[in-house]
Amino acid sequence: MMHSDSVIAWLLDSDPSIRWQVMCDLMDAPEVEWAAERAKVEIEGWGARLLSCQDEDGQWAGGSFVPAGFDYSEWRESGQPWTATTYSLSQLREFGLDPSSDRARRTVELIGTNSRWDQGNQPFWEGETEECINGRTVADGAYFGVDVSAIVERLVGERQGDGGWNCQRAKGSVRSSFASTINVLEGLLQYEKATGGTTESREARRSGEEYLLERRLFRRLTTNEPADERFLQFLHPNRWRYDILRALDYFRSTAMLSGADPDPRLREAIDHLRARRLEDGTWPLDWRLPGRVWFDMDDGPGKPSHWVTLRAMRVLGWWERQAKPV
Repeated sequence: MMHSDSVIAWLLDSDPSIRWQVMCDLMDAPEVEWAAERAKVEIEGWGARLLSCQDEDGQWAGGSFVPAGFDYSEWRESGQPWTATTYSLSQLREFGLDPSSDRARRTVELIGTNSRWDQGNQPFWEGETEECINGRTVADGAYFGVDVSAIVERLVGERQGDGGWNCQRAKGSVRSSFASTINVLEGLLQYEKATGGTTESREARRSGEEYLLERRLFRRLTTNEPADERFLQFLHPNRWRYDILRALDYFRSTAMLSGADPDPRLREAIDHLRARRLEDGTWPLDWRLPGRVWFDMDDGPGKPSHWVTLRAMRVLGWWERQAKPV
């Protein structure tokens, strides 16, 4: 197996959006060093490339959730498009675009002025109607310094009886879904990082976490079988989709905020993550969502993935430092 130092060298020989997170999360580099690398996201590599696709009015592809003039037959035939404003903004958050930069502040302002949701025509920062979309809007807004407290309040009131969320609630669903729940949890966590949260939002986040933990991140309560085999396969970018690595990275983030020990119910997912490591020390991209994109960031399914490897290494590093033996 390739030594971890060699894997880190491979990760560093990548994009600024990867490098700064490697320096921060895997190498414990001083903040002055990783912050300097993070600043390059705006002017080099994938971050700069995505920003170059931005419209003059601050949006991407002329729309909030789908491109302007989008023909929904394309969705049926080729997959959901990922080029409009909501997914582009979330990608910049994942890249780590500095929210205090002039470009980020201007983008947030322009989107607030010019972007309206396809569903309802309300201003972008007032949120959409579905929980999945609003969870990501909260995450993006909180990260970039927008007051999204009204959307948070709505999400808190939209929990299902089992503690999580489902974007099909308005259509009659009474049970939560893994995907909706992780989208909302990430939003609530980002909101809590930015503002401290509210008593209600913190309690809602705990109930959503319990929904996932009770199911060991991927199992049905009724049968103990995997709820979806793809939950055990690694995807990037996740967009709205769920897998256990996304969940594990979330639980790492929340533990970093609270200082809590890892929950032992994560162990089965951790063991699966370890087992998927390739002989060279990297992790593969298992699949990629179909649909229109600005550009790809990995070599394709079956090949080692910088993003999956980064996330896997920081999750395992956190677990091995903190988890108590059984």
